[in-house]
Amino acid sequence: MQPRISLQAAPGGYHAMLGLEKYLHESSVEESLLLLLKVRASQINGCAYCIDMHWKDSRALGETEQRLYGLDAWRESPYYSERERAALAWTEALTLINEGHVPDSVYEEVKPYFSEKELADLTLAVATINAWNRLAIASRTEVGKYQSTKREQAQKVA
Repeated sequence: MQPRISLQAAPGGYHAMLGLEKYLHESSVEESLLLLLKVRASQINGCAYCIDMHWKDSRALGETEQRLYGLDAWRESPYYSERERAALAWTEALTLINEGHVPDSVYEEVKPYFSEKELADLTLAVATINAWNRLAIASRTEVGKYQSTKREQAQKVA
């Protein structure tokens, strides 16, 4: 597929999206969990570019192939903590918003594992990746060329 539009053609909007990413990177939710949520939402939305990007970033930070391959069937896979399961349920409910909005049962499932701030950050993360998915799909961002810098960034911090 040929790329269609460049998001940089709307620099204000593009930089606002990057601002959300910067906020999320500094948020109360651990980056490894944010990346799992980004992969899962991208799977649901069929965004190949974002799956490729966040899979590579997850691997660079030490996520296992087994957990990433099992992500599409996380309910049946034993590899995820209860906190991760709650976050994945929240992610799916927000991503599939047209299928009954966000049921109270999912909110009750996620509430014990996240503070109010963490849940707000988690919600912003899901909303942001859903927006990125739609932008990447609409613009036909080229898949496969993304190279993660997460490993190098993690080494600088250590």
